[in-house]
Amino acid sequence: MTDHAPDFSPAADDVVWDLPGEGPQRTTLLVLPHAGGNAHAYAGWREHLPADVRLLIGQYPGRGARFAEDLPRTVADLAGPVAACLPAGSTDDLVVLGHSMGSLVAFEVVRLLQAAGRTPRALVASACRAPFLANPAVVHPERLDDDQLVAAIKVRGGTDDGILDDPELREIVIPSIRADFAIDDVYRCDPAEARVDCPVTVIGGDADPVAPAASLGRWAEVTGHGFAQHVLPGGHFYFQDRLPEFFAVLSAVVGGRDLAPAAAAVAV
Repeated sequence: MTDHAPDFSPAADDVVWDLPGEGPQRTTLLVLPHAGGNAHAYAGWREHLPADVRLLIGQYPGRGARFAEDLPRTVADLAGPVAACLPAGSTDDLVVLGHSMGSLVAFEVVRLLQAAGRTPRALVASACRAPFLANPAVVHPERLDDDQLVAAIKVRGGTDDGILDDPELREIVIPSIRADFAIDDVYRCDPAEARVDCPVTVIGGDADPVAPAASLGRWAEVTGHGFAQHVLPGGHFYFQDRLPEFFAVLSAVVGGRDLAPAAAAVAV
C-alpha cells in the first residue's frame, strides 16, 4: 500500500459488491473494472452468468459509496482493499477477472491472495498488456485538460458519452478517471516477480489499439499452470458487442473447461 492513509475505513460491501445467484454457490467470479470504471458498469453481468456463480465486483476509491475517499495513487491502492474485503468463503473456488487496467488490478489481487495462501483457481485478463510490459498506449492525463481527456476516453469507449458530455456529471467522474489513467500509465511489475500459481486466460479484441491482439500471448509468461488465449472481433471494449461469445469463453473458465498448455493460443 502507499504511504498515505485514507480518510476513513470503508465498509466491506462498499469495496466489493456481492451479487449472488440462486441456490448453492458453486464458484465465485471477482470482476475488477477498467480505468475510470466502477462496479455499476459490470452489475449487468449477473444476468449472463449461471445461477450457481457468485458475482463479486470491486469498487475503487473515488466513486460510488467510496467517493469521499482519497483517490488512488498506485495499483496497491486499488488491489489491497479488494483483497482485504472479499466476503467470507468467496476464495474457496475463485476466478479473478479484470478488464483493461482492471486486469493489472486482478493480477495484483491474485498475488496478494497467493501470498496469503489462498491462491484463486484462475485469472482472466481482458484487453490488457502483460503486467511486466510497459504501457504501449499511455494517456498522460497530467498533460491533458478536461476536454482533451474526455476525447481520449471516448476513443477507447467504455464510458457513457452522456456522462462525459454533461458538465456536472463530468466534474464528478473526471478526478477518478485521471487518477486511474495515471496509475495505468506507469504500472509495470518486475519480470522476476510477475508470476501467479494458477492458470491464466487472456481475452481481447482483434482491432484493439490499446492492447493489440498480437501482444496478448505474453500473458503466458506469468504462469506455468496452463494458459489459453481468445481473440474476438472488436476493439478495446470488444465484449459489449459480443456478449454471447464473451460469456461462452468466460463460462468455460468458470466451469474449469478452459485449461490449455502454457504455449497454446485459442482463437474464437
